[in-house]
Amino acid sequence: MRLLLDENLPKRLKLDFPEHEIYTVRDKRWNGIKNGDLLKLLMENNFDALLTFDKNLQHQQNFSKYTIAVFVLSANINSYEELTKFTLKVKKYLNNPPLTFGGIIITSA
Repeated sequence: MRLLLDENLPKRLKLDFPEHEIYTVRDKRWNGIKNGDLLKLLMENNFDALLTFDKNLQHQQNFSKYTIAVFVLSANINSYEELTKFTLKVKKYLNNPPLTFGGIIITSA
């Protein structure tokens, strides 16, 4: 699957998904692009999912317009040490298609 790490996530998180084609916003030179435009770019470039730390994204965007999954990693801080704990939960979704479109909140509980 083609995945994109939002610019608010540590790039080291890419290492947690070696079985997928994964990019950062910086890799794609999409830094600073507004969320709605970013979601459109994801669809235009055949991405399957966005991973983000932006908890407000689900309230700012109408996900029903987009055919991608948006994983919102709901942690207290966005350090690699904290976010890597969510990897197995994200992989459960990725490895059990079909992938649900829209917002998917991933919590530590």
